[in-house]
Amino acid sequence: MAISNRLKNLPPHFFASLVRNVEEALSEGRDVINLGRGNPDQPTPPHIVKALQEAVEDPATHGYSPFRGTPELKQAVAEFYEREYDVQIDPKTEVAVLFGTKPGLVELPLAIMNEGELLLLPDPGYPDYLSSVSLANIKYDLMPLLAKNDFLPDYKALSEEQKKQAKLMYLNYPNNPTSASANIPFFDETVALAKANDIAILHDFAYGGIGFDGVKPVSFLQAEGAKDVGIEMYTLSKTYNMAGWRVGFAVGNAEIIEAISLLQDHLFIDIFPAVQRAAAAALTGRQNCVYELVSLYESRRNVLIAECRRIGWDVVAPTASFFAWLPVPKGYTSESFTNVLLEKADIAVAPGHAFGEHGEGYVRVGLLVEEDRIVEAIARIEKLGLFS
Repeated sequence: MAISNRLKNLPPHFFASLVRNVEEALSEGRDVINLGRGNPDQPTPPHIVKALQEAVEDPATHGYSPFRGTPELKQAVAEFYEREYDVQIDPKTEVAVLFGTKPGLVELPLAIMNEGELLLLPDPGYPDYLSSVSLANIKYDLMPLLAKNDFLPDYKALSEEQKKQAKLMYLNYPNNPTSASANIPFFDETVALAKANDIAILHDFAYGGIGFDGVKPVSFLQAEGAKDVGIEMYTLSKTYNMAGWRVGFAVGNAEIIEAISLLQDHLFIDIFPAVQRAAAAALTGRQNCVYELVSLYESRRNVLIAECRRIGWDVVAPTASFFAWLPVPKGYTSESFTNVLLEKADIAVAPGHAFGEHGEGYVRVGLLVEEDRIVEAIARIEKLGLFS
């Protein structure tokens, strides 16, 4: 039986091929240091696990979840945003519970765009943003993220036609893959652009809990008027090491939230109530686990950057996220450098071109292995003599 054209038009899934390459190397008995992964390596904090265990034992969680999420989790989201960002959220109308933010990112164009309308996407950017293009049968244009602009889109480079046609724009800070951060003035500029051109904004805040050097990432919703034009999506995967739990949420503009919720009414009911109860415990409980996690990633970052610079690799230290965006040596492309590292040094990284045309010339390295493995990885690269 033939699959639909909608599925045929989906972009290749890069991370699946990366996993296959690493698994093949491991099957050969090679000691691969995997710096290409985006899966947190630490366990979910014990108090969150305990909250789930207790919730599972409660028969009240065993039935169907309420449509559109439990009031408990929505209230927890509102409390979280007030505590962390001083942003007021109405739990009844401004929160949509998501099966992790990846489905939300793919669903949004289906919920608020019509076929043939224009979506503006960052380049480089999270590859799954493109999945929504095929599934919703829409058009897209790319906004280059360049080092000279601190990996922020240059809105002055948008044509009048693009601003006129665009219905939705995706942003992502702290950024995957570049690890760049945004500030309130940039988000103020974004709100002004959106209001002037009737463009909805989706801010992917997946790494919002991870900022270094005492600087906390800012929320798009902290910009004045942000809820008038857009929403933010937040996942518990990174901040609380809950990647496998598949729980996140969207907050902001009530009309957009209603559209997401309506679409989800027809796709599924909602997440297992016990998981929602544990997610509420994560958001409202003591945040020591988050502070400890950020400290761990910052320490790993410091080791990575020091070791890279020691061997002559001219790199910029990330200020947030658990990634580093590193330039490839002269004479190499992102793909050829990635291949050399895996074939000759048993090191896996993510090639920049997999995130878009403007990712060429870089590789993404994750801070998701222990410090001694980071030191070992850079020592292996040093032996290749690429930076001498």
